Amino acid sequence: MIMRYKRPDKKNALSIVNAAKKDVKYNLSLKPTEESASTIIRSIYEGFRMLGDALLVAKGIEAADHIEPIKELLKLKVVTKRPINLIDNLRQLRHNINYYGYSPNLLELEDVRSLAETCFEPLLKAATEEINSKE
Repeated sequence: MIMRYKRPDKKNALSIVNAAKKDVKYNLSLKPTEESASTIIRSIYEGFRMLGDALLVAKGIEAADHIEPIKELLKLKVVTKRPINLIDNLRQLRHNINYYGYSPNLLELEDVRSLAETCFEPLLKAATEEINSKE
């Protein structure tokens, strides 16, 4: 894995956080159907990945893959109703959708929506606080 070091950019990091918040909120408002499942799951995953990416940008790190942003996100100390390490399962589900043509069912979609509804806001708050604590 290659990470590129850059100048820490708090303003860009906060912009990424705001975009993630907006995107996840919108995707949670979409009607869950078999047809929309792949799109909603990919977009919700992307919101979590963006939070992790924002944390790296604030530190001046540019990750070359999706694993590092997710690892960074999982380092946050938050209390949630569901374990945040399930986000890595979401990463794998999204990978299967994108690269193997997997079609998620409604139960998987509801599970992802539940994960977002219970974990995204606490992670968003913790990521924002972490970024704002940077000089």
